[in-house]
Amino acid sequence: MRERIVKSLHELIEKRNKQYVDESREIDQDDSITRCKNMHKSRGAEIVKSFVEGDIIRTTKVDDQLLVDYAIRNELLIRIKEDVYLEEHRENRRALFEGDELITDSIQLSEQEREAVNPLADASFSSLNQRTINDRSYSERSYDRREAVRYAERWWDDYNPEYRKFENNCTNFISQCLRAGGLPMSGHSDRSKGWWYRGKNWSYSWSVAHAMRWHLSGSKQGLRGEERESASELEPGDIICYDFNGDGRWQHTTIVVAKDANGEPLVNAQTANSRMRYWKYEDSTAYTPNIKYKFFHIVG
Repeated sequence: MRERIVKSLHELIEKRNKQYVDESREIDQDDSITRCKNMHKSRGAEIVKSFVEGDIIRTTKVDDQLLVDYAIRNELLIRIKEDVYLEEHRENRRALFEGDELITDSIQLSEQEREAVNPLADASFSSLNQRTINDRSYSERSYDRREAVRYAERWWDDYNPEYRKFENNCTNFISQCLRAGGLPMSGHSDRSKGWWYRGKNWSYSWSVAHAMRWHLSGSKQGLRGEERESASELEPGDIICYDFNGDGRWQHTTIVVAKDANGEPLVNAQTANSRMRYWKYEDSTAYTPNIKYKFFHIVG
């Protein structure tokens, strides 16, 4: 049974891989892959090569059906003008089989972040390195964009054990990047104020996309942002906030790590772990035509 399932998943992954570069109308295109290809075409870019691999995480048998949870890693070699770069992202997916037949295959984790933060029950984080709560040295230097980007490159597809990992981890990850860049924390006692992390507790702005977006707009100390009119005005180390539905609830946060040949940002993020992803997110499962963005230049 397992050999047949592995073979079926291998065929499915190979099919997805082929869709990124094959223009044949005979191939049924996954909607997210179609949007990915169209997004890159609209910016004058081309996916010249793709590589997709997968690993089975778990299998669950329910009556005559088999649920297979698996992770896939996509690597896309993208050419824009004379430049070539590698975009990477990871998806957690679930396939449903009846016998040997694949019934459904869908992504499991959305980039849309919950507003509420679950309380931390694990006391193992109480011994977090003291540099995280002592800001004297941080307040004496400006924002180091290189260090923030370096952190984003190191941890985009992994999790620093010094910090709590959330189910929706995008803003927590961005806060860690900003912290690695030397920004001082503020407001250590009130979760609804400031930007901070202390072992068993943290501010909403540290871990919730909606709270970070509004903190960046109004903060006068510690983490501060200046709004820009367009993405092209941002630099590596700056932040983009996303309201996928355009309804005023901000759900996702990314950090700029590079600029493409057109001067447009490429970003790293977590929840749907991504590296060097084009900032518009039109290939995201959470994307809607009503999407809104906020562009923040981080003030050192």
